[in-house]
Amino acid sequence: MSETDETTDIAIRPYDPDRDPEALWALKREFELGLGSGTGGDDKREVYEGKLTTEYGERYLDWVFWCTKHDPRCVTVAEVEGESEGTGTDSEPGEGDPRTPDLAGYVFVLPQQLAMIWDAAVLNEIFVRPEFRGSGVADDLMESAVEFAEDQDLPLNRLVLDVDRENDRAKGFYDRHGFEHWGEMVARKLE
Repeated sequence: MSETDETTDIAIRPYDPDRDPEALWALKREFELGLGSGTGGDDKREVYEGKLTTEYGERYLDWVFWCTKHDPRCVTVAEVEGESEGTGTDSEPGEGDPRTPDLAGYVFVLPQQLAMIWDAAVLNEIFVRPEFRGSGVADDLMESAVEFAEDQDLPLNRLVLDVDRENDRAKGFYDRHGFEHWGEMVARKLE
């Protein structure tokens, strides 16, 4: 458990598909918009903004539900304890619902059934809200991801992820956690 200041406690816990979808979707939106900002210019941000439709959100939450049904440990959240004000975002369903926990961040490692994608455990996403960065929350989430990955039966004993080469802050974080350059992802636009 980490603290952001003397009064804010963070609980690292498994994703709860009954309580957390709205808050997770708010974090996912922020994660995606962050991917589109600061690296690659305005057109990259527009591409990321354009995909964040209600339909995409529903598909994403269905994907999370499917993954967590295979292994509930694949999504871990950092909950701000003692706060139940809702997400404070402009997400659609149940906006401001007091039962929605306030989440500081999350980590999403694909379940073992999908290890053959990279022949390794795949860290799909890790995100911490800016106001909680530097507080240890990301370290706690990464520790949870590594523990989960170490429990998987993998063709290659590795935890892999892709990171934008222009994202120095993220690269520094991954370096600190022992990640090393291992190949390079390339992409082709589909028509």
